[in-house]
Amino acid sequence: HRRLSSYLTPRLRRTHAQRNLFFDAAARTLAAATAALRVRLYGPDDRAPSRAVLALKRRPSIHAGVSRVEEVEEPLDPALALACAGDPARLGGFDSPIVRLVAAEYGVGGDAAPFVCLGGFRNTRAVYELEEDGLVLELDETRFDFGTSYELECETAEPDQAKEVLERLLTAAGVPYEYSRSNKFACFMAGKLLP
Repeated sequence: HRRLSSYLTPRLRRTHAQRNLFFDAAARTLAAATAALRVRLYGPDDRAPSRAVLALKRRPSIHAGVSRVEEVEEPLDPALALACAGDPARLGGFDSPIVRLVAAEYGVGGDAAPFVCLGGFRNTRAVYELEEDGLVLELDETRFDFGTSYELECETAEPDQAKEVLERLLTAAGVPYEYSRSNKFACFMAGKLLP
């Protein structure tokens, strides 16, 4: 992580402090369907985040280091996000396309299956731009209660081409790497670092 951060320093655009909280029904209905409902808070102060984002991630797959996931995001008022962290059932009353989708497709969020907060993890994300390749890279340091993981991400419509660029970059930087076989949410739910 240090070696890659140092190598990419000239391309650094911004760094985000993130707190990620996950919501589900007590029966873990979303997790059982390989879906995750996440509230991400931005900023170093947990009591005063600068912004918040609600996201539904589902149908994940990882093959040969390329991860694909269906993801829908929308902004969330930071004060509401904090209120939901303390009283998760409030999230079900939020007028949101994502909350309506979760209720309609999974039956989660209403009186019969109110939201509970599963907890979460903290993440420091450094964002770099590879102008010559037209790629934006996100280097994550994720701190779980049980350990720390490091991940390099690149969202793109051409993942196989991006993978080749990233492999060349890591090799040029002298950074050993391996392909992820799980995601951060899977590690969080397992309570341990997964390969």
